[in-house]
Amino acid sequence: MTTGMFFALILVGIVTGVVSGILGIGGGIIMVPAMVYLLGFSQQQSVATSLAIMLPPVSIFAVINYYKAGFVDVKAALIIMFAFMLGSYISSKIAIGLPEHIVKKCFAVLLFAVGIKMMFFDK
Repeated sequence: MTTGMFFALILVGIVTGVVSGILGIGGGIIMVPAMVYLLGFSQQQSVATSLAIMLPPVSIFAVINYYKAGFVDVKAALIIMFAFMLGSYISSKIAIGLPEHIVKKCFAVLLFAVGIKMMFFDK
């Protein structure tokens, strides 16, 4: 790994951490595109690396702050966590076999749809 790549990875991590702490997003919206377009990772490699980053408790400090302020619904978080685990397991089996351009297009459609909804249809 080159020094440049090392610092690029640190920059992606810091930017993602800041955006995640403020907006609750990061892995899919910041890290995956950064790894694809800035670092030259494949779509599947970027998704897998983003998921690997979430294995340790990377957001524990942000969660503690939000919990102390009364914003964390622990029961809902646990239910979603287990459903997320099941869904990510099943979908990863599918995504591994898909061509990269299909995975990229699916990702782009999701981001576009969410952006349109937030821009024009939220109160």
